[in-house]
This record gives sequence, structure tokens and C-alpha cells, in this order.
Amino acid sequence: MERRHVLIGAAAAGAALAVTTPSRRAVAAPPEEVDTAFLELLTARSDDQVADAVDGYSAALATDSPRSLARRLRRIATPWTWQDSEHHHDPELVRPMRAIAQALVDRQHTDGTYDIGNLHSPPDTAFAIQDICLIWSILTTDDHASTRPVRLGLQRVIRRASLALRTGGVHTPNHRWEVCAALARIHQLFPDRHLEARIDQWLAEGIDIDADGMYSERSSTYASEVTNPCLLTMAWALDRPELIEPVRRNLEATFALLEPNGEVVTVHSRRQDQKSIRDLWWYLLQYREVALVDQDGRHATVVADILDRGTGELGDFLADVVERPELSATLPAAEPLPERVSTVLTGSDLARHRTGTRTCSVFAGTDHPEVPVIASGLSTNPTVATFRSGAAILDSVRLSPRFFSTGHFRPDELEVLAEGHYRLSSELAVPYHLPLAEQDRRNDGDYALSNEGRFWAKMDFAKRPKQLVRLRTDVEVLVRDDGLDLDVELAGAQTSWTMELCFRPGGTLTGVEALDEPDTYQLVEGTGRYTVGSDVIEFGPGTGSGPAQPVSMDPGERYTYLNGSLTPDGLRVHLTGTSPTRFTLTIRG
Repeated sequence: MERRHVLIGAAAAGAALAVTTPSRRAVAAPPEEVDTAFLELLTARSDDQVADAVDGYSAALATDSPRSLARRLRRIATPWTWQDSEHHHDPELVRPMRAIAQALVDRQHTDGTYDIGNLHSPPDTAFAIQDICLIWSILTTDDHASTRPVRLGLQRVIRRASLALRTGGVHTPNHRWEVCAALARIHQLFPDRHLEARIDQWLAEGIDIDADGMYSERSSTYASEVTNPCLLTMAWALDRPELIEPVRRNLEATFALLEPNGEVVTVHSRRQDQKSIRDLWWYLLQYREVALVDQDGRHATVVADILDRGTGELGDFLADVVERPELSATLPAAEPLPERVSTVLTGSDLARHRTGTRTCSVFAGTDHPEVPVIASGLSTNPTVATFRSGAAILDSVRLSPRFFSTGHFRPDELEVLAEGHYRLSSELAVPYHLPLAEQDRRNDGDYALSNEGRFWAKMDFAKRPKQLVRLRTDVEVLVRDDGLDLDVELAGAQTSWTMELCFRPGGTLTGVEALDEPDTYQLVEGTGRYTVGSDVIEFGPGTGSGPAQPVSMDPGERYTYLNGSLTPDGLRVHLTGTSPTRFTLTIRG
């Protein structure tokens, strides 16, 4: 049977659940311009999610977080309302919807908040409320009698959350925009000038985006899942198209961070994705909306790439399109992205280069030189370079000198010597502490508890004269069309060092020696090769071995004291040596 493409409109429901829905929209699409293939894909993927959302829902009522319950309900309610879904008005879905809605009512505190990891949390509540508002909106527009109890329950949740979100606080930069977007949705459904006034208070702080188009958290996760969608929601719900501009700038910056296999560079992030892989599919509707607003074919190319790859939970996006039919409009003609990229995100000290299927990153932007701690919200990833040649992926190049347990080499900055030519440097000075001056001594020996840079002790370190041991590290990186040259110099203290090259699992290493630890190797001499299918990365030369130059990737006392680890997943190849030294590592693909 041929699918119908009749999009739900924005009509008001009955008096008991009346909704004031503004007619303003960020983009407009006449019905004859609907992207049928796009709708069919989202519909199919949404239908695929229903079974998992329904299975086990009874147990989930007590075990799932309210945020997860709201997403589960969204995955059931969306196809239930969507006329092209095979689950449209399926009576078997009504019982789960009612049960989940009741659980959301029961789990809500009297102050309107939920416990979602954090207790009585306005920002975590906002994540759930965004889904709940969307569900309430599409169910109310559908106006089927069987979902009336669901709508009544969700309406109660929304109204109780309103005060908590209007008066409550946040923890992180992106929380501000999540709370604002939830308030914008509530205000759209149940207009209240106090809600918009609170949004204005948060927005008056300024959107935290730098000149490069990176938000302050520098995170793909919190750009793609939170900040960009929230700003677009406010732009649409509050009729503030100026809020599209930061999204536009972020998506423009993201072009340079795209990998050929659909991943997004995260090495510079200040959040948890700095040590994980992030997929582009999260950006689908953002690129689609800006493509429609600006009639920009480059954005359309990214959308097509996401859809062609088909990875991720694409069915979740159907709800947004049901709510906002204009997002289903036919895209402008695709325009190819540049084959060659050479750019520096100065605010992140990140250089990106791409030539065809070869890409590389050079990174010197950790927060560690200025804030020498390991903590959530700081950039601490010690990777200084990455390289890809087709399917052969070198995920990280790291350097760790054995120097008073100070850990990996983390450069102070990215110095641009010329296009594609960079210097990364750091100088460490570790003190030995001398006796206190006479006027600073105490007879009871009870000195101030203080930190000397690596550890704490009752030594009043700040007042002591010091003898310093220094180690300077300079790495010059020259980017070539077919790879990288890393010219490494260590000067000062005599010590050993280890360089680690971590390759993505799935390939084969040759020319290296296996060590005792699984997936761990050493390049002693000559050239190593990492092969995936027909794609190869060659690296070398080896730098020898021996007792004076052990394999030792010391993450530093800040990690080891807490039994932490910085060992990356993958096939790890080590080169070792002693300082002072100068050597060149070549990487070709």
C-alpha cells in the first residue's frame, strides 16, 4: 500500500486541553515540496523503535530515569500519531502510553523537578520536559479520545515543572540553553510572560560561542544533542530567528571536524567525549534546518551523507518533523564539501587538515597548563596528533617522559609556523624544597597544608626557596599531503621517554614486536605498518630498546594515586628513548 504523506498540522484540541500554538515557523515548505524519501526513512526507522520501547515497559516504570521514560514514551507516541506509520492508532500502544505517563506523574517531586542522577534537578528535568511537551503537543493535535488520560497526565507534569524551571539553577553552560528551550516550549503551549522573562535573563549572559564557532565546552556531544537543538527550538517557538546564527556558526566550524567515515573530531572537547568516538548522525536535523533556512547546498550534502550511511537512532527525529512539518521540505541542491581542508581553530589550539580520504589533527589545547588538575569540564586529552588514510586510523599520538610523575606531554599552545607547520612546546620545572627562612619557621612544626604542584603536605611550600629540575619538550609537526613528520626534541633533565601510537582496532600490524600486555607492541627498528584492507599507514623509524629506555606511559600522579588510567583502547605501538635527544617520526598513508 502506498504511504500517505499527510503531516499533522497545529490545530487546537478540546477546551480541557487547549493549547496556544503560534503559527510562526523558522522555514516554510509548500506541500508539493515535501521530501518523500526523507519521510519514508524516518517513518521506517521510527516504526523499528516501537517494539523495543514497548518491550519491558512495565519493569522500566521503576528502573528507567524520568528522562529515559519520556524518550520511551516519545518513541511510542510519535508513530501512534503519524498517519504513515504502521502503528498509527494501534490500540496495543495505548496501555503502555498511559502507564508511562502515569509514572512520569508519580515520579515528579511536588516542586516540579525530577531526580535524574542529580537530586531535584531543574536542568535534568528540562531534558525530560522537552520530550514531554513535544509528546503532549502531537497527541493533543491528534486529539484521539483514547489518549486523553495520557494528555491530562503530561499536562499536569508540564505545569508543575514550569515554576521549577523558571526559578531553578543549573550546573553547566549547556544547561542554560536546555532550561531555556524547555521554558520556550512550555510558554508556547501555556503562555506565561514570566517564563519568557526567565529566558531573557539567561540569554542576557550571552551565548558561549567563540570566534571559531565552538561553544565553551568544545564538545560535539553538547553541541549536537543540547545547545544547537535548544537554540533552534527557541528560534522557532519564540520567533527569534537571530538565535539561528550561533547554530549556523557552529555547523560551519563542524565542517572542518568531519571525518570521511561520518565521525566528528572530539580530541579538543572539555567534556566526556574527549576520549570517545562521536558520530555525525546527531546533527541531522540541525544541518537540514539550516540548509532550508539558508538554501545552503553544503549543509544538504551533510544531510545526504548521514542518511546514506543510515547509522544512529534516526527514528527519534520523526517526532520533530511531525511537530514541525516544514522540516520535511525538499532540500536545496547538494554542493560538495571541499576536497582539501587546512584550518586552525585558534580558540581550541586545534589544526585540521584533509586531502581526499586522508585527514589529520594537531592538538595543543588542553587546559592542563593553566589549570593543572584532572576534572570534569576540563580538556585533558594528551593526544597531540591523529592521522587517517581511508579505513586505516591512527587515533592518537602521545608522548610521556618519566619526569617526577608529571604525566604526559601537554603543550602550552599551538604555534603556527606556516600553513601546515606547527610547534607544540612545554617546559616543566619540578622543585626540590629548601629549608624555610628563619622568620617563617614554627617551633611546633605545624605549617600550612599546601600544594606544591604534584601533592599536598603541611610544608608551607609557597614560602620555601627551591631548586628546580627542568625538562623542555618541543614537537614540530609538518603536515604533508600523504602524512605527517613529527620532529621531537627533549632538553634538560636526563630521563627516559615513551611515545605511543594507538591504532583503531580492526587492522593488522607488521614490523613491530609484541609486548606482554595485550594489544601492546614496540617499534625497535625500521618501519612499522598498520593495514586495513587496501589502506596502509607506515610509521618509523624505530628508536631502539633496552633497560635505560623502558616502555612506560606514565599518566602522572593525578591519575595513578586514584588508580586511574589513560591507556587508550586499540593497538598500541611504543617507541622509547632517553633525553636529551632529538628524533623525527614519519607517518605516511
